[in-house]
Amino acid sequence: METEFRPQQIVVTPARKVTLALAAAMTGLTRKAIEGKIARGDWLDGREYHRAPDGCIYVDMRGYEQWVESGRASR
Repeated sequence: METEFRPQQIVVTPARKVTLALAAAMTGLTRKAIEGKIARGDWLDGREYHRAPDGCIYVDMRGYEQWVESGRASR
């Protein structure tokens, strides 16, 4: 008796907080542009990005989307 091959379905949920490199690829912004928004204070820690205990910066994609929809250029 032959068994039928049934591929498994894998569902991948995107992470809410992503590295600068991945955020750049996902948004079309350059890493330098993202770093500039953080340095100028256009994006705030805890809203558009988060700094991990080891100092790495992660972009909060929900915060990024809210920033885009709000039309805020700078604070």
